[in-house]
Amino acid sequence: MSSDWFTRKKPAQLERRIEFSDYQQTRDFLERVAELAESEDYYPDMSFGRTYVSITLRSENDVDEVSEEMLRYAHQVDQLIPAAKQTID
Repeated sequence: MSSDWFTRKKPAQLERRIEFSDYQQTRDFLERVAELAESEDYYPDMSFGRTYVSITLRSENDVDEVSEEMLRYAHQVDQLIPAAKQTID
């Protein structure tokens, strides 16, 4: 998991904002995260603008510690970023 994730407790959650150079990269990333969410059956909270995506991973049972599953999912999200940033208009 990248050090760009911010950890909160009570309840546990991970947060990250990812910047992109244009809308096409943002859209490509959102599509990749949607595929990940469907394959993992876990749907993070997301907000986005033209050149950024903010993601929050929340614990499903309001625990105070970040779970291994959340860390694994965050790592999977991190792996999607480089491919999205290589998107050519």
